[in-house]
Amino acid sequence: MRCPFCQDAENKVIDSRESHEGSVIRRRRECLQCKRRFTTYERVEELYPLIAKKDGRRETFDRDKLLAGLKKACEKRPVSADQLEETVVSIERWLQGMGEKEVPSSVIGEEVMRRLQTLDEVAYVRFASVYRSFRDISEFMEELKDLLSDRTRERKPPQPAGKDG
Repeated sequence: MRCPFCQDAENKVIDSRESHEGSVIRRRRECLQCKRRFTTYERVEELYPLIAKKDGRRETFDRDKLLAGLKKACEKRPVSADQLEETVVSIERWLQGMGEKEVPSSVIGEEVMRRLQTLDEVAYVRFASVYRSFRDISEFMEELKDLLSDRTRERKPPQPAGKDG
């Protein structure tokens, strides 16, 4: 592992910890050349399904691309880096749990939107507006109306049972 500051290959591990429920090992390292510290993450190389794009192309799953999309949607929102990382780890587990060799990108996009809706509604709307490529403002407004009606249904308190007789 090269130092990100001076590019020297000699460093030592100062501390190691499990994170993300044991699926990742976080290591604090110190460069022996410049004495600066940096963090690395180690995870098992997972076998992910191929992602089938809308245009027919196939590409390998890219966690960094997923994380970048989530970061963009959550820009200037009260969503922490840890919450974003947890969401990515959760989606990775979900993908692996499917046991499929190939998954349509639309399935992943819908799952990302489902998770964003509970994480941050504004981020959800941002992601949906790009992902669903609304043709005009009326389609966008329909999505917002659906979101608001879902929110209203979730917040309604249960109605008391009616009196008999």
